Amino acid sequence: MTTAAPTTAGPDLADLVARLDLETKVGLLTGVTAWRLRAVEEIGLRSLVMSDGPAGVRGTGEDPSETSVSLPSPTALAATWDLDLARRVGALFAAEARRHGVDVVLAPQVNIQRTPVAGRHFECYSEDPLLTSSMGGAVVRGMQDGGVAACLKHFVANDSETDRTTYLATVDERTLREVYLAPFEHAVREVGVWSVMAAYNQVDDGVLAAPATEHTRLLRDVLKDEWGFDGVVVSDWMAARRTVEAANGGLDVVMPGPGGPWEQRLVAAVRAGEVPEREIDDKVARVLRLARRTGALDLPPRPVPVAHPDLPRELAAQATVVLRDAGAQLPLDPSALRTVLLVGPNAVDAFVQGGGSAHVTPDHVVTPGDGLRAALPDADVTVLRGGAARRHAPELDLARCADPGTGAPGIRVTRLGRGGVELGTSVVTSWDGWDRDPGPGVEDVRVEAVVRLPEPGDHLLEVGTVGRHRVLADGVLVTADDRPVGAEVVLDSSINSPDGCPITVVGPAEVRLTATAQVVSSGFGSAARAALRHRRPDEDVDAEIAAAVEAAATVDSGAVVVVVGTNDEVESEGWDRTSLALPGRQDELVERILDVAPDAVVVVNAGAPVLLPWLDRARTVLWTWFPGQDCGQALADVLLGVTEPAGRLPWTLPARDADVPVPDAVPVHGVVAYDEGVHVGYRGWLRAGTRPAAPFGHGLGWTTWEHRDVAVGRSDGGLDVTVRVANTGERSGSEVVQVYLEPPAGPHGDRPVRWLGGFARIGLAPGTERDVVVRVPERALQVWDVAAHAWRTPPGDYRVLTGRSVADVRLVTTVHLDHEEVGRG
Repeated sequence: MTTAAPTTAGPDLADLVARLDLETKVGLLTGVTAWRLRAVEEIGLRSLVMSDGPAGVRGTGEDPSETSVSLPSPTALAATWDLDLARRVGALFAAEARRHGVDVVLAPQVNIQRTPVAGRHFECYSEDPLLTSSMGGAVVRGMQDGGVAACLKHFVANDSETDRTTYLATVDERTLREVYLAPFEHAVREVGVWSVMAAYNQVDDGVLAAPATEHTRLLRDVLKDEWGFDGVVVSDWMAARRTVEAANGGLDVVMPGPGGPWEQRLVAAVRAGEVPEREIDDKVARVLRLARRTGALDLPPRPVPVAHPDLPRELAAQATVVLRDAGAQLPLDPSALRTVLLVGPNAVDAFVQGGGSAHVTPDHVVTPGDGLRAALPDADVTVLRGGAARRHAPELDLARCADPGTGAPGIRVTRLGRGGVELGTSVVTSWDGWDRDPGPGVEDVRVEAVVRLPEPGDHLLEVGTVGRHRVLADGVLVTADDRPVGAEVVLDSSINSPDGCPITVVGPAEVRLTATAQVVSSGFGSAARAALRHRRPDEDVDAEIAAAVEAAATVDSGAVVVVVGTNDEVESEGWDRTSLALPGRQDELVERILDVAPDAVVVVNAGAPVLLPWLDRARTVLWTWFPGQDCGQALADVLLGVTEPAGRLPWTLPARDADVPVPDAVPVHGVVAYDEGVHVGYRGWLRAGTRPAAPFGHGLGWTTWEHRDVAVGRSDGGLDVTVRVANTGERSGSEVVQVYLEPPAGPHGDRPVRWLGGFARIGLAPGTERDVVVRVPERALQVWDVAAHAWRTPPGDYRVLTGRSVADVRLVTTVHLDHEEVGRG
């Protein structure tokens, strides 16, 4: 168990707790702000600071100029299958946290990718519990070795976004243990994670149906008592709703604050005998232990971990998956490239990170065009969009706007109190669609501008907002709503990507636009939302595709690279996708480019699976995930042979919507039923006998491999699988040796057809070979015995398969387990 920071120095925790009165103790259990806990100076406790962090440490938002390292998405990290790299990413998290004054990073997210349409699919690691456990655990180690707490989330069965704050996940006990609890158990028992986040949803484990923040069986009986978790259970933000039930159910800290169901209500519940004070003392001791581990209690500040500025670029390149390379084009020869044509919506506007709480303000962003221009200074690099792929119009350029009162450049922003009383007015020349923390007494914000539209043709204007609002164009009411909204629009992320009523204007024209939007208050603060959008008449998708095809047809002594993908309207916290298709007309763009440039390299910039109907036609296809701030440099490194694109898929890529084992997670009468049991992800594909577009574990890299021999031995209840691996290509490269298991025949329950038992990543020079030992832990052989409430290993002949994916099996052997082994894990 990793406990990098001291836990025993200073006064005994029980002595410190005994020095505090009830009000002070309870005060420590709710945030004093959205991201901070209270300080108690008399015992040497400073405020503990938390921050979002799945793909970068955002900070607290207290400094509006704050920026962060934007890392590739967690799914990209999982695609490396590299535990050392994952630990280095954890160390970078620690360095970033210390840079931002953060003690607890709300990461990693180890929920299982149960359905490909899940909105936060990109924030998770894999559809496989062992790969998720291994990669997530390595990140936790790296982070906590740097003295920063990981907060493992979301406990548990929080695997989709539709109605995520209310749905009841019904999961049988065996499935919970073998799939959804597995990454949490690994991080607690094998790594020693310091905090865990209780999820929004409710869980029915077959015995108790309760909110995750109140689930006594999961929080107390399993997490704390059985697994021995000695850290802090934090609520997801605004997830805790009841006082006594959450306090007695195992929750330790309510976030955000001030407010929520505890504070004075919890003091009253203790005094009324509804919550034992010993429960409060245990929670406070856990908070103090966390503070001591992170250096917030009676310890000098820990040294700031060393940051590695090249890691985001290295990770983005290594995580890239070669789906196809039929023409063996990779890498491209830089000396032969006089021209490079970059085409596609994501070539112009690369999607470097997902939407929602995973979003950070990057330190910088290197676009695909910038990356290739820097790598090919003598080449002519041209970038064409080939048509918009976003549902919403682009942001309105404020250079088109003037204050209606004075004619000065910009827009007029007026803050309104009760009854529409004007509390203050200003003219601003920058506007990102938000008026954050407008001040006390402000109930609405009015935005006014004269918008100049000199181009002839049809212009589209929109004002995206939520809740109570009025929008007028030249004094004519366009849309209005008198219904106020609250925290729900933050939790479902509709405030981040609000719809707007379209206003069509025939230019040239000037339009006086007036929009009044309510101030939405929540535990995250308050803000008014008025996204101003504009689409020009010349944004014609037909014309843009035609221009891109014409340009591709004329490329000589160069390369055509098509970059397609999703965007933050598609993949985000707050909603699930309704389709696996690429947005807009991107498939048409690819097909028409391939008509004239069949050697074009197609790059898919997406976090979660999308359908690629042209996959078998394209000769070279790369999957680059959400590559973070060094997107363009990493793409150049991959295309030009600087770094091997060594990624392997951590999930299954479907060929058709109809084949997906769990096509959605839409609640039925408020219930999400996990009826597939343990057959999640590729296990479901194998059970159905359906062939995907690309299987779990697939990735070609840039060399070729043979698995030449395999031997299996027993060790500590598990297996040691020794595989002789040879690099038979012409380049040095990395291989991920994947070991899968198949169960013995017999009545041992509904076991998967095949499942991942272990893996190891190695590097070899061309023409060399080496023995690689893959450790298969005992747990990979076990099943959860519901009747005995224990783990057991069914006896019999297990097939052990090694390969390059779950479908690309190279060697097979058998190991016999001649007796049933039972243990409580």
